[in-house]
Amino acid sequence: MSSKSSATSTRAIFVVAVVAAVLVSAVLAPVAYDYATAAQSDGTVSVITISGTISSTTVDGIAEDLRNARTNESVKAVVLKVDSGGGYVAPSERLYLEVLRTAEQMPVVASVQGVGASGAYYGMLPADEIYVLSSTEIGSVGVIGSGGSAPFPDSVVRTGPDKAQPTSDQRLRAIESLKRQFVGRVMEHRGDDISLSREEVAYARTYLGPEAVRNGYADEIGALPTAIDRAASMAGMENYDVDRQEPPNSFGIILLASQTDNGTQVYKRSDRTNGLAPVTRPLMVDEIPYYNPEVAANASA
Repeated sequence: MSSKSSATSTRAIFVVAVVAAVLVSAVLAPVAYDYATAAQSDGTVSVITISGTISSTTVDGIAEDLRNARTNESVKAVVLKVDSGGGYVAPSERLYLEVLRTAEQMPVVASVQGVGASGAYYGMLPADEIYVLSSTEIGSVGVIGSGGSAPFPDSVVRTGPDKAQPTSDQRLRAIESLKRQFVGRVMEHRGDDISLSREEVAYARTYLGPEAVRNGYADEIGALPTAIDRAASMAGMENYDVDRQEPPNSFGIILLASQTDNGTQVYKRSDRTNGLAPVTRPLMVDEIPYYNPEVAANASA
């Protein structure tokens, strides 16, 4: 009797042990699978956001993200998530150079969301491919700046006639030079695909996604996941991780021209109104030294 009881107890313990093992396996299996999947990753695609006004502050953050991508051995490709209508000339040039340096080391693909124009388009030109949505606005290859010179009070003493404020002709030559540089970069990076002439590019039109693909301003219609997959494929990765770099929240830097209670408003000459009209389209602004008579006593180089 005791022998049968002992055998029954042994079988019960065995059954309990088997059930416990199954339950433990059920709990740990997903963890083990996730670990195995992570271990099989071929590398990382870094998604770097370019949004809002292209200013010194925003480009500082983007440049740091791009440097981190270049120096991180696990990062094999970069996707630029772009939603910007442009900004200042000098930061746009810095952005272009940082993207160019990154594209020389790894695949870079741009994915344009709502808008990617003017200074933002300038900055993404070195990307290997540009993806847009059907609703995306892209282009605006040009520069806005002031062509006039501000009057100086008689009390202001300058060491030269052009100190702090160039003449109208000098401003126009500077703006024209910046425009030629912008158009030249577009033709350099997109020339094999663009069906437009240099003069048509310099007209600074903005195009919707499908037309931008047709005329060569962009490569494909596709959302961000498509651009990420493409970047990974260009880097030879089948299994990959995605690292998303989001910029810190900021109020941005307003552009140029007349001061208002709400910030700064940029104006352009309008044929319709035969006067000045607010700029609401994407642009790239050439910064102009601003003269403030209240600080005239503080000389500066």
